[in-house]
Amino acid sequence: MVKLRVNGQEQSFDGDPSMPLLWYLRDELGLTGTKYGCGVALCGACTVHVDGAATRACITAVNDVSGRSVTTIEGLDPQGNHPVQKAWRAFNVPQCGYCQAGQIMQAAALLATSKNPSEDDISSAMSGNICRCGCYQRITAAIKAAATGA
Repeated sequence: MVKLRVNGQEQSFDGDPSMPLLWYLRDELGLTGTKYGCGVALCGACTVHVDGAATRACITAVNDVSGRSVTTIEGLDPQGNHPVQKAWRAFNVPQCGYCQAGQIMQAAALLATSKNPSEDDISSAMSGNICRCGCYQRITAAIKAAATGA
């Protein structure tokens, strides 16, 4: 049995421990904010935090997070008021919106470790998260604003 904490709640899973964390979150817990994109950790749509670090849930087995803490977009701020989420709204970042949960989770992990990232820092940290709509300028502006509290 795999025991873990998801969005602050203790969970246990008695199924296949090699199941991708993405499917556990979506299918077992009903947390559908984390999206399936490519399935091979190239697009970032499935980004969650594992013990605070941005992690691709599509290639992470449930067993790999045993005893650890997982945060999804639903748990980042239950009211949607994390500084990154507020900046996302202020800068009207999403176009189609599919990648946004992963983008926000990646950005929140960046700001948790770098309080005032440069544009190069942002570009480097966000390079594994693909936006098919090309909203990269708004993403960068929102991250800068979230970092400064603007």
